[in-house]
Amino acid sequence: MSKNIIAVEYLEKAQKLSKVEIERLFSRMGKKIGRRLEDQKLEASEAIALQLEKEDEDLKAWRERFAEIKDSYITQVKSAKI
Repeated sequence: MSKNIIAVEYLEKAQKLSKVEIERLFSRMGKKIGRRLEDQKLEASEAIALQLEKEDEDLKAWRERFAEIKDSYITQVKSAKI
């Protein structure tokens, strides 16, 4: 997520969030994004968009890793039944 450009789709998603959802995102926000917001280098909507993008990337990586683990487990189970 080392991009300086904020994707338009995430800005649009950020604008559609409820107040409760925004507060939850702020609570999960990392130090780097939070610091940029505090230093007024980012607007609140941009910080939320960056957090949404980060969480999507993290979820994608987790799903890929989980699929690898699942495949490995299935392979081990099949080879043990021989």
